[in-house]
Amino acid sequence: MTKFLLSLHVLAAIIAVGPVTVAASMFPPSARKALAEPDSERAVSAVRLLHRICRVYGGVGIAVPVLGFATALSMGVLKDAWLIVSMLLTALAAMVLLALVLPRQEEILEGLGGTTVGSGTGAAAGTGTVTVTVTGRAATARLAMFTGVFNLLWATVTILMIVRPGSTTGA
Repeated sequence: MTKFLLSLHVLAAIIAVGPVTVAASMFPPSARKALAEPDSERAVSAVRLLHRICRVYGGVGIAVPVLGFATALSMGVLKDAWLIVSMLLTALAAMVLLALVLPRQEEILEGLGGTTVGSGTGAAAGTGTVTVTVTGRAATARLAMFTGVFNLLWATVTILMIVRPGSTTGA
């Protein structure tokens, strides 16, 4: 049963996390291109597709820690330091994706569409709302940085899963 769970865990990581890391990495340069060519429906469509991939596969990615936990339970390694660190880094990667990467992708997409990104109270406007349009290199640069952090976290988890420092499982 352990080998079956481990196989599912690895497959889920490849199938779910791989597309998110690639699509998230491709998003900032694609968004810069779309911002430079606002009349190009193809460029804007590419950015929309990359965001959809990140969103959908990010949701499917919940299978990775679930299967990982089941695998660790069957292997009896739940208390090993390398696994605890891996679980914490996985949770941190999920938070980076949900709190920093996906919202900024959405803001950039809304900026490409010419719609408002957010609203808040605005005394100067007198209407109670302030519209914010996200455009430019700074927004895509920040997004690229957060995406890099997300990818680095996953790379670290992958290395810990392979090296397993202090593990007694023989690897």
